[in-house]
Amino acid sequence: MSAGRALTRPQRIVLTTAFVPMLATGTAGGVGTFSNIKGAYGSGTALGAVAAGEGATTVLALVLLGLTMLGQASPPLVRAGLWLLPAAASVMAAMAADGPGRTVIYAVTPMGMCVSAEGMAFLARRIVVHTDGRDAEAEHRAAAVVRSLAYHRARAANHPDEKIRARSERTSWRLARKVGTGDASLGTRLLDVQRERVTTGADVALADMFAVAVTPERHAVTAPVTPTLPPAPEPASAVVEAEAVTVSRDREDTQVSTPTQEAETDGVTGAVTPVTLDEVAAVAGVPTPLPAEPLTDVQLVVVLRHLRYSDDPPLSYRQAVTAFRDAGFVGGEQRIRTAWGALMSQEESAP
Repeated sequence: MSAGRALTRPQRIVLTTAFVPMLATGTAGGVGTFSNIKGAYGSGTALGAVAAGEGATTVLALVLLGLTMLGQASPPLVRAGLWLLPAAASVMAAMAADGPGRTVIYAVTPMGMCVSAEGMAFLARRIVVHTDGRDAEAEHRAAAVVRSLAYHRARAANHPDEKIRARSERTSWRLARKVGTGDASLGTRLLDVQRERVTTGADVALADMFAVAVTPERHAVTAPVTPTLPPAPEPASAVVEAEAVTVSRDREDTQVSTPTQEAETDGVTGAVTPVTLDEVAAVAGVPTPLPAEPLTDVQLVVVLRHLRYSDDPPLSYRQAVTAFRDAGFVGGEQRIRTAWGALMSQEESAP
C-alpha cells in the first residue's frame, strides 16, 4: 500500500460537506418513522420503536465509524446490525399503515438511517485509507480468505475421507478466485509489473526493428596479375643440362614437390574459424553456459550474442529465441528480453 497523505483543505471542506446530507438523511428517517408510528400507536410506542430501530442503528453506525477511524476492521455483527435493525423498523412501520400506499412509504422511511450509516462509514474508511495508507477491512478479508484457502488445501491433500477431500478441493478453487479482491496494494503492484513488461517488450521490439546489422568487412585478397612473356628459346645443350640436374635432384631429395602443391604454397588461402561459445564466455569472464542449467544475466547475454552471430546476416530476436530453445538453454521470457535489450545497447554503443 502506498504511504499515507494528509488531506488538503479543499478535500476537508468537500468531505465535511458530504457528511452533512448523510447525517440529515438519517435524522429525517428517524423523525419520519416516529411520526408514522405515532399516528397509529401513540407517541410512547413511536418513541420506543424509533429507539429500537433508528436509535440502535445510530449506535452501531457510531461504533463502525470509530473503528474505521482507528484503522480497525469492524465485526460482522456490527455490519449485519446496520441492515437488520432498519429492516425490522420497516416491517413494524409497514404494519402500522392503513393502506397499500402508506405501507410502502412507512416501510421505506426507516431505510434512510441504514443508508446514512453505511455512507458515513464508507467515506470514513476511504479517508483512513488515504491518510494512513492501509485498508483494514480489505486486509481483514484478504487474511480470512488466505487462512481458509490454506486450511482447505491441507484438508484436500491429507484428509482420510475421499469425499471431504473432493469438497475441499472444490472449495479451494472457489476461494482462489477471491484472493486479492479489493486489495489496492496488490492491484498497484501488478500494474507496475505490467508496465515494466510492456516497456521492456516495446524496447526489444524497437531495437529488433531498427538495429543495423554490423558485419565485418571482407577484403578480397587478389594477387597482382603481370603479363608473362614467352620464354626465350634455349640452346639444346642447356636443355640437356637442365634435365640432368632435375633427374639428379629427384634421386637425392626425399620429397618432390608437385605443381599443385607449389600453386597452393604460392597462393593466399584463408579459412574462417567460427567463434565458439567457450571463447565468447571467456571474453566475458563467465563460466561457459550449459544447456538445461540456470544461467546468470551475463551468461544469457553471452548465449544470445553467440547465437545472433552464428549466421550471416545476424539473427533477429525471434530467430535467436528459437535457436536458444532448440539448443536446450533455459530462461524466462522476461529475462531473455532484458538480456536482448542489453545486447542491443552494447551493439549501439560499440564503435
